[in-house]
Amino acid sequence: MTSATHAASSAEPQLQAGEKKKKLRAPAMRYPFWFGGSASSLAACVTHPLDLTGDPKSMSGTFVHVVKNDGPLGLYSGISASLLRQLTYSTARFGIYEEIKQRYIRSHGGKQPSFPALIAMAVSSGFVGGVAGNFADVINVRMQHDAALPPAERRNYKHAVDGMIRIAKEEGALTWFRGWLPNSCRAAVMTAGQLATYDTFKRLLLDYTPMGDTLMTHFSASFLAGLAAATATSPIDVIKTRVMSTSHKQGILHLVRDINRAEGIRWMFKGWVPSFLRLGPHTICTFIFLEMHRKVYRKVKGVDEKMV
Repeated sequence: MTSATHAASSAEPQLQAGEKKKKLRAPAMRYPFWFGGSASSLAACVTHPLDLTGDPKSMSGTFVHVVKNDGPLGLYSGISASLLRQLTYSTARFGIYEEIKQRYIRSHGGKQPSFPALIAMAVSSGFVGGVAGNFADVINVRMQHDAALPPAERRNYKHAVDGMIRIAKEEGALTWFRGWLPNSCRAAVMTAGQLATYDTFKRLLLDYTPMGDTLMTHFSASFLAGLAAATATSPIDVIKTRVMSTSHKQGILHLVRDINRAEGIRWMFKGWVPSFLRLGPHTICTFIFLEMHRKVYRKVKGVDEKMV
């Protein structure tokens, strides 16, 4: 065997490995715009009881109390507002993010965007999604916190649409946009913490571990994305919830100053554990459902299953 033949034969396995790696990282096909909203809505159906029960210290007690007094369906009180939020907020942010990402890939000859580029895409799409879903978020926050209010102060919205109508009649339609700035900033940070980090973690797992494009990879990447998102959004979550749950107007800077005076700097991450207990499972479920959507869509279209 000549040296040239030997070199060619030894290079063949390396070429095949390179082709396999390139195939795993091939640009994804364009998926329907609504996949993100659909996946997030399915995830909300799974994790809604966690949002309802809240603080982990009293979670089991709240869980038992709700089931005892309202039955198992009581755990899904306010689910209509949660679904409306996902169908607006998540559809917008996922759809815009994927569209921007695909345009970047096509304009750069199939090159995957860097992590900073993904962050920029996610922040932009998340902010727009936050504005689009703000009215649903106001209703969602109020319906989730209604049970914690004294009976005389409860709003008792029948469902999300009833909440929209009553807010407009009783407080004015502009109330739909109450807290839109912290909510949109939170959505921007949330989307960066979820979508950009998920894509990055998934790519790293595929490239540098023996893991393939499997459920375990999707679970691992989404778990890490959930940790990142919970940490990044914890301070904004505190502000957003307090602004939206109040019935009177208060400036954000004034609110932050009052919280800081009363609770110290620790308020920023005071709710990290309950935040992750809600956000972590929802993030995991969202991306697992999203990957299922994609897998079925690729199968219907007859696309190679190894494309990601």
